[in-house]
Amino acid sequence: MGSSDTLLARFMALHPKLIDLSLGRILTLLERLGDPQKKLPPVIHVAGTNGKGSTIAFMRAILEAAGLSVHVYISPHLVRFHERIRLGAPGGGRFVEENTLVEALERCEAVNAGDPITFFEMTTAAGLLLFAEHPADVLLLEVGLGGRFDATNVIAHPACTVVTPVSLDHSEYLGDTVTKIAGEKAGIFKRGAPAVIAPQEPEPTAVLEAAAERAGASKILIGAQDFNVHEAGGRLVYEDQDGLLDLPLPRLAGRHQHINAGTAIAALRAAGYGGLPTRAFEDGMRNADWPARLQRLARGHLAALVPERAELWLDGGHNPDGGRVLAQAMADLADRNPAPLVMIAGLLSTKDAAATLGHFKGLAQMLYAVPIQNSLAARPAEEVAEAARGAGLPAETASSVEQALRTIAASDWPAPPRILICGSLYLAGEVLSANGTLPA
Repeated sequence: MGSSDTLLARFMALHPKLIDLSLGRILTLLERLGDPQKKLPPVIHVAGTNGKGSTIAFMRAILEAAGLSVHVYISPHLVRFHERIRLGAPGGGRFVEENTLVEALERCEAVNAGDPITFFEMTTAAGLLLFAEHPADVLLLEVGLGGRFDATNVIAHPACTVVTPVSLDHSEYLGDTVTKIAGEKAGIFKRGAPAVIAPQEPEPTAVLEAAAERAGASKILIGAQDFNVHEAGGRLVYEDQDGLLDLPLPRLAGRHQHINAGTAIAALRAAGYGGLPTRAFEDGMRNADWPARLQRLARGHLAALVPERAELWLDGGHNPDGGRVLAQAMADLADRNPAPLVMIAGLLSTKDAAATLGHFKGLAQMLYAVPIQNSLAARPAEEVAEAARGAGLPAETASSVEQALRTIAASDWPAPPRILICGSLYLAGEVLSANGTLPA
């Protein structure tokens, strides 16, 4: 038996493109595997630009708090590929083990027989095979890219479909307007399945609602219209036609997580899990965990480098709307506990660096641009610094996150700084690995 790293490297050579959105190849592979996509537990299928993973994290925490076993499929991973496939089990799911993953990958490779297929299609097939062969109560399935032609869009009868906030990202594949991108995300809607649409801007909402109606969704729930979530008295209040839930504020930081939590609750209710004990929803808010999404690093190798009483935060947001949400979260923190904001940022060349970082103008006192080591699409640090300066932020370069942290520690700040590392999930994965705080 080989290693997963060896197999995954081989899969990269099976198709000339890393991304080639289509359903034909994966449907052929799944048929050769015995159609595992038809043998799954109830599926909640989640698309969107931002908030997909956090919404899934809330759903998993709530379902597991109720004693259910939950499969989860997400992408990309932060440190190890195994993070993409979580196999449900009583008492809480676990990332797929190496031997189990290798066996599934080898079976997929054997029946594919060298035919052209993308890395994501092959690995999605392996995930679906594992989910079909390991019992669980629910599968939370995250779209990789878009929706309509994404490899996960092979589920004919989901228990529910969900679209989280839509904004500009991956425009080279999905379209150059929010309405075009929303149309691609809407491709996951299915006849007879409830469609839950997170609170978002009017244009994508209109596109998504119309698409859900055309698809024949059994019911359509639109955030702020059919369900509402807000903070009141230090609590999270969720309301819809089925009643009100008065819950603790989410463990995940940032006001945007209130929307993700509300969307998760709406999806669970729509999928038939609204009758779970109230305690499960309460525990879900307290226990939901989603690494590299406004995550505070309080210990570890890198955390030990920051000045005394300084804060170190990590976020993998990488598009303009993600930057907006993150800047708002930093502003909220500053309102409660003022501190100089210092950023360490690395971005891919496919991302709009100026638009993403521009939201921090007037908020950040300095930005250190760093290279990303584990992506061929990484933007050079000097380009990131130039984009930041063009957006109105003071910026310098550093050779690494560690060097940037040492420079920050040696600088004279009027108060212990709040340090934010951001710009890319690839960078976030490198930071978690270097810090020794791996996802679990």
